[in-house]
Amino acid sequence: MKFILLMIMCSYVAGECMPPHPMITKYNDMYSCMEAGYKESLKKLQEIGIKDVNEHEIYLRFICKGYKEPKVDT
Repeated sequence: MKFILLMIMCSYVAGECMPPHPMITKYNDMYSCMEAGYKESLKKLQEIGIKDVNEHEIYLRFICKGYKEPKVDT
């Protein structure tokens, strides 16, 4: 089973979350996906910046969703 990382950005001020955004990289296990989720969350938080995070009370969530790759006939 492979895992895909879905990032979700939310705002307490707006009282809503954006739809999940799938990241390009696929992961071989849950651990690798979770580790990437925390790293990508921090990266996105820094990209958004302190002003907007504080003004809109933005927080980030992520999900590591398992999926089975389709079998390829050779």
